[in-house]
Amino acid sequence: MFNKILIANRGEIALRVIRTCQEMGISCVAVHSEIDADSLHVRAADSAVALGDDQPAESYLNIKKIIKAAKESGAQAIHPGYGFLSENADFAAACEEAGLVFIGPPSHVLKKVADKVEARKLAEQVAVEITPGTDQPSEDIEKLSQAAKQLGFPVMVKAAAGGGGKGMRRVDRAQDIKQALELAASEARTAFSNGKLFLEKCIEKPRHIEVQILADQHDNVVHLFERECSIQRRHQKIIEEAPSPAVDQEMRARLGAAAIKVIRAAGYQGAGTVEFLFDAGKFYFMEVNARLQVEHPVTEFISGLDLVEQQIRIAAGEPLDFDQASLRLQGHAIECRIYAEDPQAGFLPSPGAIAGLHIPSGPGIRFDCGIEVGSQVPVHYDPILAKLISWGSNRNKAIARMIRALKETSILGVKTPVELLLQIMESEPFRQAQTTTDFIEKHFSDFKPAEDKLQIALIGWLVNTLEGSGSQTTSRPAASGLGVGHQGDPWQRLGHWRLGE
Repeated sequence: MFNKILIANRGEIALRVIRTCQEMGISCVAVHSEIDADSLHVRAADSAVALGDDQPAESYLNIKKIIKAAKESGAQAIHPGYGFLSENADFAAACEEAGLVFIGPPSHVLKKVADKVEARKLAEQVAVEITPGTDQPSEDIEKLSQAAKQLGFPVMVKAAAGGGGKGMRRVDRAQDIKQALELAASEARTAFSNGKLFLEKCIEKPRHIEVQILADQHDNVVHLFERECSIQRRHQKIIEEAPSPAVDQEMRARLGAAAIKVIRAAGYQGAGTVEFLFDAGKFYFMEVNARLQVEHPVTEFISGLDLVEQQIRIAAGEPLDFDQASLRLQGHAIECRIYAEDPQAGFLPSPGAIAGLHIPSGPGIRFDCGIEVGSQVPVHYDPILAKLISWGSNRNKAIARMIRALKETSILGVKTPVELLLQIMESEPFRQAQTTTDFIEKHFSDFKPAEDKLQIALIGWLVNTLEGSGSQTTSRPAASGLGVGHQGDPWQRLGHWRLGE
């Protein structure tokens, strides 16, 4: 087992990995950009290395700097988290060349599956049905435009590398394809240092179903059931649940078997996700996410496994200590992603300082975050602040707990979509599991937050909290002491806000 691991990421996922390492007795090295120097993940780690400028290319995407930091700190392995370099085959190869263990698939496997087009070819080879699309990634806008016309509209433009909705566009008309391709390529280059794109024929109103797998270095492969991630905004997942309410035992077995076929064909090692589109009882392979997923907590709840621990043990050469027959699906879990984004401005990012924070708790509730009072939410990175996860013995119980927890969640200083998430949870279409990928457009396209009431309530909570503590300034909580945080004059700490907008 490793003695020291460097986490090549930031925010809540870096803190998530650090916590498991601490439980395993493994020393952690954090890396950070200038703006993250005093962040929670840096203070929670045993040591930290500054990477430099806040721009991702100069910090969290800089392979040379990260390898140097790992070597000089004495780390034996690097955990990439998700996003940034997590699916970058060149980064995995650089780790291998430096004598470091990349906690994820080997570089030659990443080349097969992290490139979405190559992964589609792999699925075809093992007779797993795929959606029609292009068979070569490209940055040639003219060539891709012609291919789109041959496929027929609507089409999906997708980044060949990475995920998380970056570099993805739905295009319904031929006259819009070139602009969509240019925007997608630019976004993909910024997010993944790779602007290559491919096309898929658009399947109307499917469900987005994904299967979590674990594969060790001893030819053992299992699936940990499925998640449904159909509720999305601009192709970015905002709510996930496990298991899918649309999948029965027979379909679950078929999906799991298909996922394992693709993973075995790739020679995969580590934790990963095989994603499918599900429509009218049929499923189509979409891609492999060769990393830990943002929504991994829902699978941890229903499987009883720590996926980060499994990643580390697999990377250290240990065999899985369970098989498929021993796994049992336990209850139902739901995750709501909480972003720093402004619902009144088209959900644009809402950077700023966290002025107040109240974290929900209670039975079946988990809150993964990398923020505290005083944390800066920069413009340079993905605006995710936290993930709120609920578990219950059944779906209705998980929904009830999520509703209660969302009502307890307060984040001041930046805008968030908590009210939208709450309305979705309380809506009849969600309760009835009518969760196709057009859910937001169909049921919440005219959503308007009641911001005046919400802000008055939150300001009242903050003032009462400070008055209850004697209105004294308190220092920020330690990294392990996440809870209600408050600091200084509430009117000074609120950041930009207005009533009656």
